[in-house]
Amino acid sequence: MDAEHARATQGPVAVPLGVTVTARSELGAIRTTGGPRPALARSATPTDGIHPAREPGAVRATGAPQSGGLLDRFGRVATDLRVSVIDKCNLRCTYCMPADGMPWLPQAQLMSADEIRRIVRVAVHSLGAEELRITGGEPLVRKDLEHIIAGIRADNPDLPISLTTNAVGLDRRAQALKDAGLNRVNVSLDTLHPETFAELTRRPHLDKVLAGLQAARAAGLGPIKINAVLLRGINDTEVVPLVDWAVSNGFEMRFIEDMPLDGDRSWSATNVIPARDIRTAIEEAFTLTADPRGRGAAPAERWEVRRPGEAAVVGHVGIISSVTEPFCAACSRTRVTADGRIRSCLFSHEETDLLTALRDGADDEGLAQIWRDAMWAKPRAHGSDRVGLARADFVQPERTMSAIGG
Repeated sequence: MDAEHARATQGPVAVPLGVTVTARSELGAIRTTGGPRPALARSATPTDGIHPAREPGAVRATGAPQSGGLLDRFGRVATDLRVSVIDKCNLRCTYCMPADGMPWLPQAQLMSADEIRRIVRVAVHSLGAEELRITGGEPLVRKDLEHIIAGIRADNPDLPISLTTNAVGLDRRAQALKDAGLNRVNVSLDTLHPETFAELTRRPHLDKVLAGLQAARAAGLGPIKINAVLLRGINDTEVVPLVDWAVSNGFEMRFIEDMPLDGDRSWSATNVIPARDIRTAIEEAFTLTADPRGRGAAPAERWEVRRPGEAAVVGHVGIISSVTEPFCAACSRTRVTADGRIRSCLFSHEETDLLTALRDGADDEGLAQIWRDAMWAKPRAHGSDRVGLARADFVQPERTMSAIGG
């Protein structure tokens, strides 16, 4: 456990689904409409565990700032915004959802293009979000995705906008997405073998993914990152071929440890391919050197890749080790689900309803304050104030990855 995790802090603030509450019961629930708020019980002091110099302004009795960005109780500030635009997907990856899919959200519960645009505008203009990742489900399932991106780009000319996609259908839309204002893509691809692809995704669409990648590169949607989840006994022998293919094609390869966010609830820690084993496998064929730019708050630890005996860097590889080498102390992410709920942590058991407040007429500052309150209650790690996905008392979130958005 690192120093940040070992430090004594104030206890967790419980946030039930769909509402933000105060840490003290006598203050009552905070309404999600942006309406009147309780009077301040005290002012911020250095012992409150916040950083007035970085996050100026008064602090409510919950501890959440009334101005500034998205600070939590452990001193982290969320600047990396992930917004899911749909929960549906056109693949059925075994580590994500059952073969028959999931119960999809009704259309009326999904954020509209204008609602997504406004929520992003609040995040950037009022809360200091510095980059946006559009996720799903599969974002390309939305026919209005170009319209969504164009609206966000009109409000935020300099905002880096990326898209996480399985690339099925990207070959027909890559240029239009680029023209709308998309900067780059992360493409989920776990194997280069058609049979293994069909086994993992339950769909025979490897050729469509590769066509989408070619179109993304032609449209200038770069740098392109390839995300692969390694599963024991299925694609764990493909580490070196995937790295070789990626660097040869100018892509950055990223491996992700399998996480307990699957719809079948069949995840087991014993089946996880740990980051150390992934690194060892890569080093059988390549030389890895830590990226001199450092990691910062990025989820992936990155390395420069060189071929044996060569001095030139041929590419980069990253590993996201959420299970065996958690990086929660540096987390800078805040998530909004396709139905407009704030998730402060990927593994949270609580969400805060932002969309209802928006539809009820909350102004931008009202929405911003709901968001600050939700992020102040962010757990230390993995959905609780205890660290570790493999611990005995870990409880998998009710929502799966497709419903949350990566």
